[in-house]
Amino acid sequence: MRNYGDIFTRKPATPTYPTQPATLGEVVEVLADGYVGAIVGHEKTYDGDFIRLENNQGKTRLFKLRPGAFLVDGIRTTLTKPQPAARPQRSNSGSTRVVDAPAKVAAPSRIWVEGVHDAAIVEKIWGHDLRVEGVVVEYLEGLDNLPHRLAEFRPAKGRRVGVLADHLVAGSKETRLTDQVGEHVLVTGHPYIDIWAAVKPERLGIRAWPEIPRGED
Repeated sequence: MRNYGDIFTRKPATPTYPTQPATLGEVVEVLADGYVGAIVGHEKTYDGDFIRLENNQGKTRLFKLRPGAFLVDGIRTTLTKPQPAARPQRSNSGSTRVVDAPAKVAAPSRIWVEGVHDAAIVEKIWGHDLRVEGVVVEYLEGLDNLPHRLAEFRPAKGRRVGVLADHLVAGSKETRLTDQVGEHVLVTGHPYIDIWAAVKPERLGIRAWPEIPRGED
C-alpha cells in the first residue's frame, strides 16, 4: 500500500514569479488595485523598499515591493530594488582596468629601463596599462649599454625608444651618455642613484637613508 503522508499538514507550494529590477521609466500595473503608472522613484522606509508610480494624470503613489505584486506587460512579476552599477576596477596606476583584454601584437616602439628596481616599479604600477597597449618594457642592464642597443635597434619614425635612467643630473655620466641619442629617442629619469631613494625615509620610520661609501656594495 502506498504511503501518501499526512495530506492535511502538507503546505502548499509557494508561487514564484519572474523577477526584474524596478527600472525608472518602466510602466507597470499594481495587481491589487489596477493602478497603472511609470516608475519615477525608489524610496526606502522603516517598512521596506517602495517604488513611486506616476499615472497619466501626473499623480503619484507609493507601492511596496512585494513578491508578484505588479504586472509587467501583462505578466505577474516581482520587482526588486535596482542595484547600483559596479564601479570599474582600477589598475595600480589608477586607470580603468581592462578585463579579459585580447592578446595584442607588440608595438614596434620600446621602453628601456636602466635599473632592475626601476623595471620592478614600472611593472608594479604601469604593467597592466602597458600590456593593454602592447608596449614592451626591456631591462637595459645599465646605461653603458645604451649606445650599442640603439645601434642595433635603429630607432626611426614609428619605431621609437623611451629610456628611463637613474641619476640623471647635470654633469653625471648618465647625462653624458644620453646627450646625443637622436630625435626618435626620449630619455627621462630621476636624480637618485636608485629609484627607491625617491621614497621619503620618514615613511619607513627612519630619519634619513644611510650613506654608503663609493665602491661598497
